[in-house]
Amino acid sequence: MQTGPTQQQIDQDDGRPSDTALFFQSWLDNPLRAGAFRPSSAGLARAMAGRIDPSRPGPVIELGPGTGAVTEALVKRGVDPSRLVLVEADPVFCELLRERWPRALVVRTDAYTAPPLMRELNGPAAAVVAGLPLLVRPPGDRLRLVLECLRQAERGAPFIQFTHFIRSPVPAPRPGLRAHGSAMVWWNLWPARVWTYRLADRRPAVARR
Repeated sequence: MQTGPTQQQIDQDDGRPSDTALFFQSWLDNPLRAGAFRPSSAGLARAMAGRIDPSRPGPVIELGPGTGAVTEALVKRGVDPSRLVLVEADPVFCELLRERWPRALVVRTDAYTAPPLMRELNGPAAAVVAGLPLLVRPPGDRLRLVLECLRQAERGAPFIQFTHFIRSPVPAPRPGLRAHGSAMVWWNLWPARVWTYRLADRRPAVARR
C-alpha cells in the first residue's frame, strides 16, 4: 500500500538539506550528543511506535526526537500531535520539529532533565519514547532517567528505547523494573533492538501540582 511521500522527501523537493544531511552535521558538531550520524529507519520508528497504546490518555514524551522519524511514526500510529512533548537539545532540530508539528510542544533541553519537566505537564504521561545514545552515560544515569520518568508517568506506562546491542542499555531487570526486548530490527543501519521498560511496583498515584 502506498503511503505517500515522507516529510524528508518533501523537504528535499523544496531544496532544503535532507534529514540525513542534518543528522550528519549534528553528529560532526557533537558526536556524543547526537549518538548517530543518520536518523532511525522507518522500520525501527514503526517498531518503537508500535509499543505504545495511542488510546491511553495523557501526553506522549519523546526524548531526543532528532529530525522526527519516530515522531512521524507516532502520529501515524494515532497519537494526536497536540499530545506530543518533544524534548530535544539540538537547536536546528528544535526549529525543524516546530515547523513540522506546530501543535506539539517542543522543549529545547537535555533529555536528562525530563523528569522535572514531566511534573509540570497536565496529567501523567501515557508513554515515554526515547532515541538517546544511552551508552555514552554511566549505567547509574541511564537507570535513574528511566525510573524517574516512569515514576512521573501513568501507572503501567512504558519507557521505550532502542539499542544496537543485544543486551538492555539500562541495568535491568531489577526489583521494581520490568524489561522486555524485541526481536532485532534488521532493516536499520545499524540493526537495532527495541526495549520496553515498566515499573513493577504498586506505587501511589503521582501528586500533580
